[in-house]
Parts: sequence; structure tokens; C-alpha cells
Amino acid sequence: MRLLRIAQRFISRGWPGGGLAPRPDRGQLLTVFIWFCCATLAAQAAAQSPAQDYPVRPVRVVIGYAAGSSTDIVGRVMAAQLSVYWKENVVVENRGGAAGNLAADTVAKASADGYTLLFAQNGLAISAAALSDLPYSAERDLVALAPVAATPHILIVGPDFPAKTVQELIAQAKAQPGKLAFASSGVGNSDHLCGELFNLMAGIEAIHVPYKGGAPASTDLMAGRIAYYFAGMPVGLPLVRAGRVHALGVTSAQRYAATPEVPTIAEQGLPGYEATLWQGFFAPAAIDTALGARIAGDVRTVLAQPATKEKLQAAGVTTFDDSQADFGRFFHAEIEKWRKVVRTANLKLQ
Repeated sequence: MRLLRIAQRFISRGWPGGGLAPRPDRGQLLTVFIWFCCATLAAQAAAQSPAQDYPVRPVRVVIGYAAGSSTDIVGRVMAAQLSVYWKENVVVENRGGAAGNLAADTVAKASADGYTLLFAQNGLAISAAALSDLPYSAERDLVALAPVAATPHILIVGPDFPAKTVQELIAQAKAQPGKLAFASSGVGNSDHLCGELFNLMAGIEAIHVPYKGGAPASTDLMAGRIAYYFAGMPVGLPLVRAGRVHALGVTSAQRYAATPEVPTIAEQGLPGYEATLWQGFFAPAAIDTALGARIAGDVRTVLAQPATKEKLQAAGVTTFDDSQADFGRFFHAEIEKWRKVVRTANLKLQ
């Protein structure tokens, strides 16, 4: 309003002062002041970047899996730690189903103001690689902000299941082709692909049973309704430590530091078998660049805090600290990697 009053005063009074220069007419004065106002407003907008005071209200983190799943456990640790750091509530919303794609679609179509974020895992890249009819594009509609964790899966069986080693599981599956069932947290998720890769390399046939998260999958495993499950560490490791399930192997190339007593699957007759579960934050692609960088930087800061590391390590999780740019390149490389795997193995994820 002050700029408008100045413009009106100059236009009504004409060019101030004297001198030899000719007076511009009112149209010229109006043009000058319009440009002046626009430049001033642009400078003010630049000075008031959305990243400057973020966040000023609660932040919603959408997770595409049921409460108690590996991704949910890690996501809730980060939400709690970010709440403390930001001094604003970070609210977790579980939107399970469709291998995390319901949650991803929700965030892809949300306002890009930084107040709706996605906490996702490998399944996001696998779906982008394998499914052509999704209502959103992970590559176009979402942007990778910050990785959080990269951890192997742990192959578990129920307490009464007869096989106690990978070799025994393979032998039992070969003796009953197409009879044993294995669980996942959804078609196309990381644990599903772990199982498919295992079956392919072991030369066995098994029935895939998808769930909405790791918690319900583990419940059926312990009840004997499922034979085996490649659980995420945050779900599987506490069950192993409590004696409620038996661990047959880990999917890392070397034995995992949190479970040195559990052999790798590769060392039990399947050399070359390796798979990792990664998790991280994403936002709508249209998010302001500076705001995206601010959130990514804050996640890295919180991830480096001893309290955060302690909570994640207690869940058997290894942190994955990388820059936003590197995480973005990693995510797109993951999509290409899984495209090749799906094509080579002729996997049908529809």
C-alpha cells in the first residue's frame, strides 16, 4: 500500500524538481513505478523464502505400510527426533496397501509446501520399474530428499518350523514343490523381491502371500500359516532375540554386525545372493528447491545425533547418510537396476 501511495503521488504531481531534462508524462511515470514495485516485491519474496522459518506448523509423514512394519518403525524414530529438532509436531500417517503406492500417490499429489512428506523404501523404486499403470510417476512426481537407513533383511521361520538352516529350507521346499508359502509386506516390495530371488537361485517353487506390512506377516509366520519371511531387521530382529522366531540367514554379502551369529544366505549354498532394504524421505517434485535442501539438511543433522543413532541401532538398523543429490542419483539407479531384474527374471508384479 505504501508503494501504491508513492506512485499515486508522483503520478498526480508530475516529475519532481526542475532541471533541463523534459518531464516524463504520467504513462511513463506509471510504467517506472510498476517496474519499481515489482522489483521490490520480488526482493521481499526472495528474502522470505519458505525455507527460512520452516516448519511453522505440524508436518505430516505418510508411510505406505502398516504400523509395526520395518519402514514404520524407522519412520517413527525419525519423526520423533525431527519433532524435537524442529520444535513442531511431526505426525505419522499409515496408508498401507498396494506395496506403498497408495501413500506415494497421496504425497505425489499433495501440496508441495514441505508439510506432507513420504517415508518410503525399495518398493517405491521396484514399483516404478515394474508397474506401468500407477496413478503417479515416482520419477516425475516425487523428489528424493534424504536417505535414512540401509539394512539387510533377515530370513526367519516360525518356532515350530522343522527347517533350521537355509539348506534344510531348500530341501523341504524341493520335497514339496509349490506347497510352502512365503510372506511379504506387499507385491513388489523389497521383501517380496528377496523371496523371489531366493526361490529363483535355489530352484524352488513357493506360494507368495502378500500382507499390508511386516507385523501381520510375522504374526502369521509365528502362527504357522506361513513357512518363511525375509523380514526387515526392525521387525525380524526383536522376534529373533525374544525367541519367537528362528533366523536362518541374512541377505547381506557379509555377516551383519548386529547379528554376527547368523550366517549369510550366500555362505549357505547360494553364492552371490545379496539384497538390502533402504529407506528415506521424499517430497512432491514441485517443492521449492531451497526448502527441499533445508529439509534434507535437517534430516542429515538429526540422523547424526547420538540419540537417533542409538534408537536406530537398537532396532538393528544401519544408517545411510548421503547428500540429497547423491540420494537422488541412487534412487534413479535403483529403478534402472530393478527394471533389469524384473525383465531378466520375467517377474509379474501386477
